[in-house]
Amino acid sequence: MDHGLLSNSNEICCPSATKTALFIDSHEQNSYSHLCKIIQERLLTARFQPIIHMEDGQILGYEGLIRGPSDSPLHSPLNLFQAAEEHGLRVTIEHLCRRIVLEQFKALQLPGKLFLNVSPECLLKRDARHGETLDYIHEIGINPERVIIELTEYQPTHDYSLLYEAVLHYREMGFEIAIDDLGEGFSSLRLWSELQPEFVKIDMHFIQGIDKDAVKRQFVRSIQSIAEKSGSRVVAEGIETSAELATLLDLGVACGQGYHIAKPHANPAKSISAEVAKALSSKRKTKHAYLIVQNKKTVTINNLMKTPPTISSSTLNNEVENLFLADPKLKIIPVVDAHIPVGIINRHNMIDRFSRPFQRELYGKKSCKVFMDPNPLLVEHDTNLQQVSHMVVEADPEHLINGIIVVEQGRYLGIATGPDLMREITKMQIEAARYANPLTQLPGNVAINQHIDQLILQELQFAACYCDLDHFKPFNDVYGYQRGDEVIQLTSQIIAQHCDPHDDFIGHIGGDDFIVLFQSSDWELRCQAILRSFETAIADFYSNEDRERGGYISEDRQGKKVFYPLISLSLGIIRADSQNYTSHHQISVAATDAKKQAKRMLGNSLFIDRRRELGTHA
Repeated sequence: MDHGLLSNSNEICCPSATKTALFIDSHEQNSYSHLCKIIQERLLTARFQPIIHMEDGQILGYEGLIRGPSDSPLHSPLNLFQAAEEHGLRVTIEHLCRRIVLEQFKALQLPGKLFLNVSPECLLKRDARHGETLDYIHEIGINPERVIIELTEYQPTHDYSLLYEAVLHYREMGFEIAIDDLGEGFSSLRLWSELQPEFVKIDMHFIQGIDKDAVKRQFVRSIQSIAEKSGSRVVAEGIETSAELATLLDLGVACGQGYHIAKPHANPAKSISAEVAKALSSKRKTKHAYLIVQNKKTVTINNLMKTPPTISSSTLNNEVENLFLADPKLKIIPVVDAHIPVGIINRHNMIDRFSRPFQRELYGKKSCKVFMDPNPLLVEHDTNLQQVSHMVVEADPEHLINGIIVVEQGRYLGIATGPDLMREITKMQIEAARYANPLTQLPGNVAINQHIDQLILQELQFAACYCDLDHFKPFNDVYGYQRGDEVIQLTSQIIAQHCDPHDDFIGHIGGDDFIVLFQSSDWELRCQAILRSFETAIADFYSNEDRERGGYISEDRQGKKVFYPLISLSLGIIRADSQNYTSHHQISVAATDAKKQAKRMLGNSLFIDRRRELGTHA
């Protein structure tokens, strides 16, 4: 069943104004007549704004936007849709807008996908004929797989089950789904959780000025992490400066859109500008994840714990509301029975429910379990903040809003809020960034040594892998330091690509030396994958002639001509734990020795020092 994405062209018309005119003044009548003329004469034009892949600058697609007549107060889409809402013509206008966008997108033969704005209200309309959307798109020659339905909220969405059915229906027809303005609006996080869209667009409020705002950066980091776990791709909207673009690249955001990339246009470009392409190329950096250690002391969730008032599950909803009304700063109330946490109540959710007709009369004298989240996130009090952040990412996004219950062996201690967690992690990341390598943005020696000592202190088993490039110095001399820097960045990207961002730590010692502290159990397979990827990728950095003969001739320091093979990668690994090693100094010496053994082998090589197996002493 088609839920009304589009309407047939002969159905796009205004209802009779005869009766309506009796109830509206002359100004409103003029507005209504003008709106009807726009609809009947199709006086709308489409604008298209590119959305790009941040990885390579290729155009993913275009968002289809609409403009009214240029000489009209309804030229602005905001005014157009506001007038349509006032006169009960919003769905009619939406139908016409999308028809015009689709037609012009096809006429311009634009590449990539089309992001088509749809309100949930329109998506849920049940009065459209079955298959009408699909029939029309096929009629004008657009594959449904190229169309992304971009859900834009103008009013609260309550019927999530019906909306999910509608989305499922459109997915079955080949469409993909995007959620617009994440972080703004009524229920974007809930929509994300319920609909599991292919794309999530972050509201421009969190993008503009992100290079100067640590809180905005942490918000985008959190959204990016959740997206990676849920299979969604993030689109950053409203990129207006080169600094914002560079920051988003560093954060690993998948896609971008905004005036700095390209403004909406009736006939947009089919590729990005040379300026943007250059910025993407020069600022492209690897993703990285590492345990943040502050002053060699692990910061745990216990450091953020607060103790708001608690209630039992037998507390009536009227009593809970009184607690919220008595303390405007009270955002969440834990529900605890006999020292065991059983749920959590969110101020916004409860007040919102009680504001609806008859809800207070129906539920006021019932147990608070009616409005309670019965599955709160429980975290042991000695869990470090990096582990907590991973738990939040892998759980329901609403835990960032509701808060985290802190326990000791299952018994309630207190609660930590999402904003407090994000704020503390942001501070720690800023501190860690002071010691990051400027070329790769990976943690440098201070953070590396702290991380090793922390693993030893916590008696955790890990494998330390020293990574070093072979024949890099002569390559740098022949091909130039800029090309050499690109090889180092490539190496960091390949290493990161094959590491687990939750379990493995990547550090940049300096120059062409890296270290990986593996906690992944399959670290040997990951190392082999790193070597294969590097061997394939490094050939692109040479001329065709040098690539074909497997190297190049250059003079050594004595002026003699020497043949140098292509750059290869050597990995030396030791297996470590607190029984064999007591400090980062010992790890450094042992890993360096393993690396030297690897470099004695020809080509891309892996050496595992098995003389120091777990449970034995060196």
